[in-house]
Amino acid sequence: MTGILDRTTPRDLAADFPARLSLTPKTTLGGQLDGAWWPCSRDLEAELPPLAAALEEPWGRVTRVTVNPTRWPVVPHEVAVDGRTLHVGWFTEQDPDKLILLSYTVGRWDLLVIPPETAPAAAARLMAAAAIPGSVLTAGVLMANEAVIGRGARDARRQEATWEGEGGACMSPFGAPMDRSALPLPGNGWR
Repeated sequence: MTGILDRTTPRDLAADFPARLSLTPKTTLGGQLDGAWWPCSRDLEAELPPLAAALEEPWGRVTRVTVNPTRWPVVPHEVAVDGRTLHVGWFTEQDPDKLILLSYTVGRWDLLVIPPETAPAAAARLMAAAAIPGSVLTAGVLMANEAVIGRGARDARRQEATWEGEGGACMSPFGAPMDRSALPLPGNGWR
């Protein structure tokens, strides 16, 4: 299979960085997600080895991973991890924003996958939300919520920039900018 990789970090550098993870604390509360993963690129072959290595101590050896191919330009069948093979599968029915990790001895974990191009503030919000024990929010719901929050923040910045660009202009009751000299003087004589 041939594909073009949309990478934000070159493959040789991705292996040098530790996996960016936020895991749900161990508790009896079961939720929809077991945490979040924020990869540096969309290259599964480069990103999965650091993830599997980071999860080995808290969760055990990961043997299989499943993804939805919509978010990954190339889905390899196998990835080499520390001299062993990690099997990778894909399912179009799986939530595109979720990664499922499997182990023969320990079980299954579901992680929210935060797109590599996500702004750090948005990624921090998503990582915190995905690691809440007992949360009933799915990966798709968390991503949709963040899109709304991001849109609101962009609108607020745009409104502030417009206000500043107009010099904080005073508006007439009819919505047209007014010159400050047209304002009535307050009792102290200052405008």
